[in-house]
Amino acid sequence: MNVHTPPTGKPAVPNLPAPPQPHAFHYAGGPTAILLIHGLTGTPAELKLVAKGLARAGYSVYGVQLAGHCGSEADLTATGWKDWLASALEAFDRIRQDHDAVFVGGLSMGALLALLVASHRSDRVAGCLLYSPTMFYDGWSVPRGSVLLHAAILFGLGRFFRFRENFPYGIKDDRLRARVQAAMESGRSEEAGLLYMPGRSLAQLLYLIRDLKPRLPALRMPVLVLHAREDDVTSIRNANYLAAHLGGNVEKILLENSYHMITLDQERELVIDHSIGFLKRTEPRRLAPPSLSLALTRGRS
Repeated sequence: MNVHTPPTGKPAVPNLPAPPQPHAFHYAGGPTAILLIHGLTGTPAELKLVAKGLARAGYSVYGVQLAGHCGSEADLTATGWKDWLASALEAFDRIRQDHDAVFVGGLSMGALLALLVASHRSDRVAGCLLYSPTMFYDGWSVPRGSVLLHAAILFGLGRFFRFRENFPYGIKDDRLRARVQAAMESGRSEEAGLLYMPGRSLAQLLYLIRDLKPRLPALRMPVLVLHAREDDVTSIRNANYLAAHLGGNVEKILLENSYHMITLDQERELVIDHSIGFLKRTEPRRLAPPSLSLALTRGRS
């Protein structure tokens, strides 16, 4: 589902948490930082193109490598959603020490982890960038009957299942999809993610979603949701659900020519542009002194 695109320049050495994260990245920029979180079975590489676009706009961008990822299925099943959240929280706390404001974003499950980081660090998260958030596996490529299978997994049967990534692997672009498929089938999980999702790991995602749902109304930071109308993995029901249940201002933008992996697919430049626009609209409200913020508010009334 995911592919590594080599950066044009060598990333700065990441200042991210132990244990070592050889596939994490950091692109240096200004005082405002963005932490990007990859998806389940994925890799930080799936966010590098967007990260470089945000860095060109002057932001410091970090990509965390979640616990258990970029290795084998056994590595992944040795961890759970609380370990993945711990990776994201530790990365956020380290980044926040060095930056005036930090936004948190993510792709697929990474978008949900971004919201959980915001819930645990609500007074320190400037806003969230949610790319193809995955509250429900209900896209057009997901087999019918998956709801019953998810129920079985929640009842402890996950260890008996593993799921192969389905065509078109979240990618609408034909040439890029071929590269994605070749990379996954080669077993280079650090570049393309795992070809199979263990049932135990899917169960952990479902537990994560269960923990997140009741937290949504209390999350009042600005949020951008970007989702493809033709998402093959998660329908736009996911974007609509978050827009309806989050407690703060939500900007929802639907893309017309992409599938699930919008940070890599045909409209990735639009993803970058919309993200920068959201950051520019949101950042001044967060960083302006109280007197200036009050003046700006009065000026709009």
